[in-house]
Amino acid sequence: MNRTLEWKVNLELSEDGGTTRAEAVLDTGTDKLTGHGVARCNPTDVDIPAIGDELAASRAMKDVAGQLMREADREMEAVGAGAPKGPLGKPYAWTDVSR
Repeated sequence: MNRTLEWKVNLELSEDGGTTRAEAVLDTGTDKLTGHGVARCNPTDVDIPAIGDELAASRAMKDVAGQLMREADREMEAVGAGAPKGPLGKPYAWTDVSR
């Protein structure tokens, strides 16, 4: 089976008083998953907004990734292919494709 999909991620960031909030929305075309992330600047640290943006955004995307993995796990279990048992091997990563 050959197919091509495009999933879109919208990431919205807002900062107020040293707290950065992020909302990431993954739109698969048939479903939407929303994740949230927060970063707070310690009052004794130098305020560098880009760091708060990066932390909050990464936490929001990690939230979405966790939801996506749980959904995949549920769907695999529904077809009898439950979660792996025992020690897991090295995770597959994009860089492995080019080797």
